[in-house]
Amino acid sequence: MPKRVLIITYYWPPSGGAGVQRWLKFVKYLPEYGWEPVIYTPENPEVPAEDHSLDRDIPKGIEVIRTKIWEPYSAYKRFVGREKDDKIKAGFLAEKKTPSFAENVSVWIRGNFFIPDARKFWIKPSVKFLAKYLKENPVDAIVSTGPPHSMHLIAMGVKRKTGLPWLADFRDPWTNIDFYHELKLTVFGDRKHRKLEQQVLHFADKLVTVSWNWAKDFEILGAKNMEVITNGFDPDDFKGIQYKKSAKFEIIHLGSLNKDRNPLKFWEAIHELCQLDNNFKYALKITLIGQTDYSVIEAVERFDLSDLVEKIDYKPHQEVLQIAGNASVLLLPLNNTPHVSGIVPGKIFEYLALKRPILGIGPVDGDSARIVKECKAGEFAGFEDKESLKLLVNRYYYDFISGGHDQDLNPEADKYSRKVLTGKISDLLNEIR
Repeated sequence: MPKRVLIITYYWPPSGGAGVQRWLKFVKYLPEYGWEPVIYTPENPEVPAEDHSLDRDIPKGIEVIRTKIWEPYSAYKRFVGREKDDKIKAGFLAEKKTPSFAENVSVWIRGNFFIPDARKFWIKPSVKFLAKYLKENPVDAIVSTGPPHSMHLIAMGVKRKTGLPWLADFRDPWTNIDFYHELKLTVFGDRKHRKLEQQVLHFADKLVTVSWNWAKDFEILGAKNMEVITNGFDPDDFKGIQYKKSAKFEIIHLGSLNKDRNPLKFWEAIHELCQLDNNFKYALKITLIGQTDYSVIEAVERFDLSDLVEKIDYKPHQEVLQIAGNASVLLLPLNNTPHVSGIVPGKIFEYLALKRPILGIGPVDGDSARIVKECKAGEFAGFEDKESLKLLVNRYYYDFISGGHDQDLNPEADKYSRKVLTGKISDLLNEIR
């Protein structure tokens, strides 16, 4: 008889974007390892996009429990003058150069009163609901995935009431996340965040994060039982996707580009290459698929690249992969922040599966560079290394004009298959149950 695991997640289809992918794919393959997933998720979440194409990955017959959540976003929208139906961007993506006074006040309120996040009002009702549900519908283990870290606090409350073993999955850090310093925290607010983080780190039976450097950061904070299970790619997503050489030398970036991820030296390098070679400029196209910070648009304009850059806010996941399959180069700028060595964007694994050359921008000895190097999938240049960026772009450009071809998917990439990674999650659940 399969074992049952309750998975507490804010992001679930039809929610789109990067936050949903990790546990959607684990859930897809968990039944093959003898675990029956039960999903607990909000009925009415505030999400940046919807993507109904993701429904195909949900196993048939899976139980999905949805309850209503109250979030302060309607009040926030009224306060800053936004429309009721506007989508709220994640990760401090800005749509204009200077945030308004109201937006700055809202950030201060969010950081100091909505702790750990704006989903805090769902914690107590969820603990109460799930404690009752589990009496009639027992499970063998609990999983929480965050951010938002309120999901961990729900799981902690349920564990206290039931004694069930609990695995806490950190897709991103908590107090070490790249925008933590932007929350305008008071001493009290910072102390409260850190206290709750410590409770989760010490009370969970198993802790998981997505990169080796982040695991070390959590261990410095006192975490025990920390494991690394990276994100990955699902081979099913890439069936039928083939590289078709474009008429343009196309550099494509998938996903959001916030201020910290804005690759200024890349834009400068591209500008200089265009100045040196009109043929390069004529051949070039840069496509940004995902939400884009104002600072990126401003940089593109400053370096006179607006005519060469196409910005697409959102497309269904499968459409994005097909577009990216035609790339000459896949761009991977990392966040220029203190804990960048542990940043491994989920898109890196899709880039591997697309078998297109990867141009990474960030620490050449970080976890992302480690993966790209071991899979022989591309090259990295440092944030300030404009000359290396010019050399690498030039190399890829000459590959393009000489008739570049598909890369072979290095055997080392197989270990990043979603199915293989789900086996590791299953092993951890078997260990704690």
